[in-house]
Amino acid sequence: MAVFALTDLPSALPDYTPVLGLDLGSKTIGVAISDHSRAIASPLELIRKTKFTEEAEHLFKRMKERGATGIVIGLPVNMDGTEGPRCQSVRAFGRNLLRLNPDIPIAFWDERLSTAAVQRMMTDEMDLSRARRAELVDKMAAAYILQGALDRLGYAA
Repeated sequence: MAVFALTDLPSALPDYTPVLGLDLGSKTIGVAISDHSRAIASPLELIRKTKFTEEAEHLFKRMKERGATGIVIGLPVNMDGTEGPRCQSVRAFGRNLLRLNPDIPIAFWDERLSTAAVQRMMTDEMDLSRARRAELVDKMAAAYILQGALDRLGYAA
């Protein structure tokens, strides 16, 4: 398999299988998962970054446990639509995942302002402390990214 345009991703996936969403931070990877109908994204976990192969093995294990068949990775596009060094790093992460497991369909989704939106929601609506927000923001951002991709694909009810 390879990297797919988001709109082409569903054709590479078996029906009624979940998809993982990833938010790659500098120190952590936020992980979210969709339901089987791909209508709802939920935060799953936070992976502390250590070595790439360990992170990848953890992701593959989680995919197997949950029956997930594809990955949507948040792409940190600049506000003007250009791609900078962070985008290059995220794309390299996707390519490296494919080197270890070429059968996983991957798509990237523009994540502009996802972390800011999640931070605002956790502050304004959920009234969470700074420490609790720091603990949750990456996996919540992963769910926000994945939900945006699912909505774009028309899976929402």
